[in-house]
Amino acid sequence: MNSSHLAFRLRLLDGLLVSPWMLPLILWLVFFWQLGGSPLYDLDEGAFTEATREMLASGNFITPHKNGQPRYDKPVMIYWLQAGSVALLGLNEFALRLPSAIAASLWLLALWLFVRQRLDTETATAAALVMALSLEIGLIGKAAVADAVLNLFIALAFFDVYRYRLARLADSPRARGLLWRVYLWLGLGFLTKGPVAVFFPLVVSLLYALTMGWREVKIWLGAVFEPRGWLVFLAVAAPWYLAIYLDNGLGFFQSFFLKHNLGRFGGVIHGHEGFPGYYLAMLPLVILPFSGWLLAVLPALRRIWVDPFDRFLLLWFLTVLLVFSFSSTKLPHYLVYGLTPLFILLARYRERLRNRWLALLPAVVLVLVLLALPLVLGPLAEQANRLHEIALFELGREVLDGFYVLGILSALALLIGLFLAHRVALWQRVVLAGVIQTLVVYGLLVPRVFEVMQAPVKEAALLARQLDAPTVVYHTSMPSFSVYRQAITPDRDPEPGDLVFLRIDKLERLRELYPPEQLETLYQRGAVALVRVGERPTATEVPDHG
Repeated sequence: MNSSHLAFRLRLLDGLLVSPWMLPLILWLVFFWQLGGSPLYDLDEGAFTEATREMLASGNFITPHKNGQPRYDKPVMIYWLQAGSVALLGLNEFALRLPSAIAASLWLLALWLFVRQRLDTETATAAALVMALSLEIGLIGKAAVADAVLNLFIALAFFDVYRYRLARLADSPRARGLLWRVYLWLGLGFLTKGPVAVFFPLVVSLLYALTMGWREVKIWLGAVFEPRGWLVFLAVAAPWYLAIYLDNGLGFFQSFFLKHNLGRFGGVIHGHEGFPGYYLAMLPLVILPFSGWLLAVLPALRRIWVDPFDRFLLLWFLTVLLVFSFSSTKLPHYLVYGLTPLFILLARYRERLRNRWLALLPAVVLVLVLLALPLVLGPLAEQANRLHEIALFELGREVLDGFYVLGILSALALLIGLFLAHRVALWQRVVLAGVIQTLVVYGLLVPRVFEVMQAPVKEAALLARQLDAPTVVYHTSMPSFSVYRQAITPDRDPEPGDLVFLRIDKLERLRELYPPEQLETLYQRGAVALVRVGERPTATEVPDHG
């Protein structure tokens, strides 16, 4: 290839990566490609979607239920959105995940519009690409849980908080409408996940005002103590909170606000405990492959603090990081509430990314780890002590086949090519590494992980539905079983004639209730089994010894 042709192709690639027309393709790739291709995962997707299924089945659109019991973990918004999607498209993985994919797309579009308004189109496109291709964003944008919807409303609130600030400083008549919009987003966020949607916009905007001077503190006080704003908030959020109080009394309020909000901060919920530096350790993982890019931008912190817009973004990120670092319950997706401003800062300071090893090594390390997976599953199976873990590792060795290895090796070759593509801007090469990462994660890894973890649950549930017999769950928490069975499945000791869904390490416990000859294994794969409990033999029955 002569130099003129190469230069033309490089200019074409450069123009494509900074073009807003690239975003629809990336949106489809990250949030919609393979959206319905894998079974629902437990616990989270299973719990949310079973509550949605029961909402549609019962016609009770006020109180979410999971397996017949009130589910007070989250407010109602995500269930309404999923219920609407299922009503239109049927009960399937695509329909259940579609609200999250749409919310993530709107979140990205809102970011692009905000950054283009404040900075320029190229920076807006770079920020949107970094956001979409970050590992954790893709995961929550494809998951049938509340997080993508919540982050959409949090981001919209923050963007309009900053727009309102500028409008007030300029004495613009637009300020009032922007303030009403802030309260609208807060109300919708409160309907999605409660106080967290209000806490961070209020606290960050206060801290920012305090650093900017008394005039901005007065603007903040006027906005926060604006009665009409709170009327907008109440008009959006209060009707459902009142309805669930009338339906259940104080049950939701005690469980959600005390246990699932204050309880998560002061104590450990569901064993999700972490060390003090947990989120600093998780940050490079959740933003893969852009971890090295972040390290390149860190020396610019003083410059970032001086710029009013950058300071707002930095305070947003740091407040989320610090607040959750002091929380007793720690989960990686909590950090996402503060990642939107980080993506903007990475895009704005992309010229500081100069070291190709720092830029591209995180993606290479991830691919090498994935390449090593088939090699380590055997030793892990040998060292595992629990029956279901051994079964998972063994099934994992089966599904991580030659096609998987070939795909990972191809990705590694492409990443090496990016190391050598000196004429392409380094930040654009990292974006291309993000595209490769997305293809690997959702084309090779996730389908195989879900084949091991969740496909057996789905298959057992479909068999139980076909057999149409009384079915129970036995000391096993996998609510997606009820989604696929399309029926409430109580968790109790089985009776003769029941089908029993359980994790295989619970089989020994089941045999303490019934002798082996009374138990018929109808299905067993991976970590789960479906067993039928037969009738007890009568005293007159004589075993046939042939």
